[in-house]
Amino acid sequence: MEHIELFFKAIFIDNMIFATFLGMCSYLAVSKKVATAVGLGAAVIFVMAITVPLNWLLDVYLLKDGALAWLGPEYAQYDLSFLSFIMFIATIATMVQLVEIVVEKFSPSLYNSLGLFLPLIAVNCAILGGSLFMQSREIQTLGLAFNYGVSSGIGWFLAILAIAAIREKIRYSNVPAPLRGLGITFIITGLMAIGFMSFGGMLTGGKEEKPVEQTAVIKNNPNEVEVTKDAIDLAKNEQEIKE
Repeated sequence: MEHIELFFKAIFIDNMIFATFLGMCSYLAVSKKVATAVGLGAAVIFVMAITVPLNWLLDVYLLKDGALAWLGPEYAQYDLSFLSFIMFIATIATMVQLVEIVVEKFSPSLYNSLGLFLPLIAVNCAILGGSLFMQSREIQTLGLAFNYGVSSGIGWFLAILAIAAIREKIRYSNVPAPLRGLGITFIITGLMAIGFMSFGGMLTGGKEEKPVEQTAVIKNNPNEVEVTKDAIDLAKNEQEIKE
């Protein structure tokens, strides 16, 4: 259940684009065609699926306070968390180079269409944000870290795929001249973000809390016995009947 909840929450509720607006540069620049958006989105999913678990291992066994305890008691006091940004970015850059080599080898047309934005995945805010959110939210297990990486990548993929499909269709629409291009894209993105906010109540259900009984103190009683409000109301009703 925890994996399912994290999966849907990362895609719909904490979407990298519509909730935190990370990775907007690639989102706006490579969303003119659906085919290009699909290629970049798949690359982002792959990079996040690899880097988030790897960075989780680095954080748990190397960077966080006391992470080096496995080397011996004398290393337990070391805190290397100040190296998080450097280590995370190095891991991301390595994986992006691997993706670039694979795409160039098996799909030269996609490699040429992505152009400069494929190596720029290394500095994509969404990629680094996935690892930093994993660290700040203290994800407990490697499996959950992998789940979070994949689901966050899928969320980014759905966002760029949706805007690319809309921008392909909107070319044939009569958009006012001042709003053509990035203007109407920003407006559509804002509307889509509002739509995704409606998913916020999807996972908020739970057990109803019982109302807390109000208590009052009878001042005339020397022992100051606490009684519930219901008992006081019942006593008042009995007194009215007697009168």
